[in-house]
Amino acid sequence: MAIPSFRFSIDRGGTFTDVYAEVPGEPGFRVVKLLSEDPQNYPDAPREGIRRILESVTGKIFPKESFPAENIEWIRMGTTVATNALLERKGAKTVLVTTKGFRDLLQIGNQSRPKIFDLEIRKLDLLYEEVIEVDERVRIIKESEKSDPDSGLEIAEGTTGEKFAVLAKPDLESVSKELEAVFEKGIRAVAVVFLHAYAFPEHERQIGKIADEIGFEQISLSHEVMPMVKMVARGDTTTVDAYLTPHIRNYLESFRSGFSDNLEKSQLLFMQSDGGLTDSGNFKGSNAILSGPAGGVVGYAVTTELGQPVIGFDMGGTSTDVSRYGDDYELVHETETAGVRIQAPQMHIKTVAAGGGSRLFFRNGLFEVGPESAGAHPGPVCYRKDGFLAVTDANLVLGRLHPEYFPKIFGSNENEALDFESARKAFEKITAEINAYSKERKLPAMSLEEVALGFLRVANEVMVRPIREISVMRGFDIKEHALACFGGAGGQHACAIARDLGISKIFIHRFSGILSAYGMGLADIVVEKQEPSALVLPENKVDNSLNYLLKNLNKLAAEAKTELLAQGYKSEQIEIKRYLNLRYQGTDTALMIPEPDSTSKYDTGITNCELGISESSPELQKNAEKFPDYVSAFRETYLREFGFDLTGREIIVDDLRVRAVAKSPGLQKFPLAKKSGTPEVEDRTRCYFMAESSGSGRWQETPIFRLENLGTGQRLQGPVIVMQNTSTILVEPGCTAEITEYGDVLLNVETKTFREIGTQADPVQVSIFGNLFMSIAEQMGRTLQRTAISTNIKERLDFSCAIFDETGGLVANAPHQPVHLGAMSEAVRQQVKLQGDNLKEGDVLLTNHPIAGGSHLPDITVISPVWQGEKPIFYIASRGHHADIGGISPGSMPPFSRELKEEGACIKTFKVVENGIFNEAGITELLLAPGKIERNPGEPAISGTRLLSDNLSDLKAQVAANQRGIDLLLEMIEHYSLEVVQAYMHHIQNNAEEAVRNMLKTLSVREDLAEVDILEANDFLDDGSEIVLKLTIDRREGSAIFDFSGTGPELWGNLNAPRAVTHSAILYSLRCLINQEIPLNQGCLNPIQVIIEDGSLLAPS
Repeated sequence: MAIPSFRFSIDRGGTFTDVYAEVPGEPGFRVVKLLSEDPQNYPDAPREGIRRILESVTGKIFPKESFPAENIEWIRMGTTVATNALLERKGAKTVLVTTKGFRDLLQIGNQSRPKIFDLEIRKLDLLYEEVIEVDERVRIIKESEKSDPDSGLEIAEGTTGEKFAVLAKPDLESVSKELEAVFEKGIRAVAVVFLHAYAFPEHERQIGKIADEIGFEQISLSHEVMPMVKMVARGDTTTVDAYLTPHIRNYLESFRSGFSDNLEKSQLLFMQSDGGLTDSGNFKGSNAILSGPAGGVVGYAVTTELGQPVIGFDMGGTSTDVSRYGDDYELVHETETAGVRIQAPQMHIKTVAAGGGSRLFFRNGLFEVGPESAGAHPGPVCYRKDGFLAVTDANLVLGRLHPEYFPKIFGSNENEALDFESARKAFEKITAEINAYSKERKLPAMSLEEVALGFLRVANEVMVRPIREISVMRGFDIKEHALACFGGAGGQHACAIARDLGISKIFIHRFSGILSAYGMGLADIVVEKQEPSALVLPENKVDNSLNYLLKNLNKLAAEAKTELLAQGYKSEQIEIKRYLNLRYQGTDTALMIPEPDSTSKYDTGITNCELGISESSPELQKNAEKFPDYVSAFRETYLREFGFDLTGREIIVDDLRVRAVAKSPGLQKFPLAKKSGTPEVEDRTRCYFMAESSGSGRWQETPIFRLENLGTGQRLQGPVIVMQNTSTILVEPGCTAEITEYGDVLLNVETKTFREIGTQADPVQVSIFGNLFMSIAEQMGRTLQRTAISTNIKERLDFSCAIFDETGGLVANAPHQPVHLGAMSEAVRQQVKLQGDNLKEGDVLLTNHPIAGGSHLPDITVISPVWQGEKPIFYIASRGHHADIGGISPGSMPPFSRELKEEGACIKTFKVVENGIFNEAGITELLLAPGKIERNPGEPAISGTRLLSDNLSDLKAQVAANQRGIDLLLEMIEHYSLEVVQAYMHHIQNNAEEAVRNMLKTLSVREDLAEVDILEANDFLDDGSEIVLKLTIDRREGSAIFDFSGTGPELWGNLNAPRAVTHSAILYSLRCLINQEIPLNQGCLNPIQVIIEDGSLLAPS
């Protein structure tokens, strides 16, 4: 019998399939890259890659249809089969079975709008074709009901220890008939999602049993798929599982059938979204979404070995994935893919629509990169298919890519080299367009090379933003990280990305072009177990709750370990990792906290542990005294992530999680021979670079080396180009490259020097500063979202964060709610006017009054001035919707209020922070003040805020978000100078103004209007009140007058709109009409005049 000697690691991507194999003989490995879909030449890409390598190494013929796998020890694969089926909606026909009254829950989702300016909103199809509503209902009962024998409630205990009242049991006969009916329609997959099923699964189990008896082939029960709170995410995840698992199962059967022995003696493992391998029988829809990208994270995490945290940078053709690795894989437990929320452990990978194929535009004075992509067909201009100008073309014309080192696979017959001349002609055209624009504005002309490099610099800034999000925005110092670069295009941008981030080391693996495939061979085999909880995590070590947690963690560990032992792994190979998913009482942001002490003191012999022992047994109590300090670990993590701690609040255990890891033997390393002396130059070329110190660009002679011709220890001084089989590495001037023992490339990047930037507008710098200001606003928003208590802010994203210039004019914001966009600027100006000379450094202002730039009262605006010397130089503000601030009804939005005071606390201006001290007593008094208002008999009573502690927490979160913005702005000033930052604030506003003027001129021509024309419209409220608009568009200047004269008088009710809200509506409409990514700021309103009559419903008294 032949001895197994081949090991295959495969990444089946959407376009290409990469195969890395360990093989007998020299050099010990093989690499194959082939198209994932090529039905004319082979039925399955991974199997074809295996076949080619077997033929190459053995010299034998292996038929394409089917061949034996007797020499294959194992195959490890990551695949986009599930992701593609989800994107293309090609999964199994599925029926959703859910609690009566919730049939539309998954369709409604959480009401978030990822593209708030898109006038053509396209929602992806639902995953399920039919819905069956079941009249079943349980609810968690109150403490007072538990001891009331007369309540008449049927009470049952859930898996979390909570008590549930069973209000309605499912009519199983009726459900059976409905399931049989959809079965007759050809549906074979069922997803069952009931309210509270994560902790009370009995009703789901009953439905699952019926479905099994009927003959459904895929039955996904939410409490089994992911037993976590949040019905929408749990429901989506369960539906994904039912929808995709049959598709995955079909692919696995097809893959196995291509081997004559059905892989019976070979191990077949698949990469899960969490970076762990699982056997093919456990590979299912809910854990397969990031199967491919997870391999890349494992690849760089295991191989970098620099003794510092690492940022993963995977730049491909259409997008770039970024991730972070510290001491462990960073996982998230709720994400959204293809319009579906997935509640399952997944690698924390952020994707941005910028890659080698990202298209380049010059619009309204801005250099824009993406999000549109040239794709593979037609591709960039240089692909010879009449494609679009893209990032790849910029790298080509600047000498960073070389056609002679690329395969001749371009052109209509796919047999030609990259087309340098066509790419250059395309840049000549856009350069002429840019210079014509600049000439009109008396700006300096740009060379073709400066234009191409300008686009690359903008592309780099676009890609840097998500890196900041996964590092800086979570409390990590980015400068302490190394950058691990992989993917086909990553090496061309590595030095520039690292320099922009302040990173000094870059690691590029020998197989960086196929690192996702290589990572499959390095991954460990993982089994995860999880169960919900509702316990308060005690700080007292003798609390009996610790016994319960310990017992259940050990139970989960035993179950997970038993599964791995059954797969043939030995006990000494298995490592148990325990986690508690913790959150503060009253919040819904849970953090998955790993066991603080990695060496467990209490898990000896867990496979034989007595699972039925009493929680008060001496053994368990003794171990509970050694229970790790999860409390301190949680507080430290919370403080790092959010910048403050909610001391005094109880810590809730939402979930217990155990990860059993069977350590993989991994792949062999093949060292290079040591070489000394000057490396052999393969070729020489010229590349265009910009000197960071002067800002001027020039061509420099650049030697080219082949990585396979270099040896361990050889060093290269930039500029040089190192060619790999599947990628190009650009070592920029001032950087050095060193070849490591195993053929990896370690780059050292010089610290970024300050480059003098003038205050005159530079189109490239306007684009870069636009991204920088937006990044600051986004980081503020991220801080606020994660630190706030209110569901309105955290989940509905009813908040906005913004930066304002010294006059209070909007510069940049992270928009979530259109009604905030134009109103916040008015709020800032009103506060400056109201406070006057009373405003001091260290003060933070608060307002919510409609007359002072507010919208409705629950929207509270917090404003922080940024000082230099005696006056503010900027303002930072955040506006968030608070769950309650008093009034005649909970929620502070009563439907029948007639006076403002009936809606809660009204605050024109208040120093919520004075001299750096949070004025808790003062704001508490204001929020409770409505409760002291005396009412006439028969009038509804007015309450103060009903959620004071939440209000205070949310206000502190807003202050923290503002401080984050201030810190980032001051960093920018330190780097560029105050004069430059302020100049570019105004340049960006001017750019937005120009975009609006151009849009109005274009609209006037398109609609065949006169040079100055008037459009009129009116609309009516339910009570008959009229809103009148006369819109005058002046094509000569690109201006407009919005005249609301004739609008009905103010109402004795709550449907009046403050002036600031009308400005918001106008700004939002203008931005939607522009239909292009522009900085949304005060400049948009500069060409606009607004006329509103006092006393109308748009300007109430």
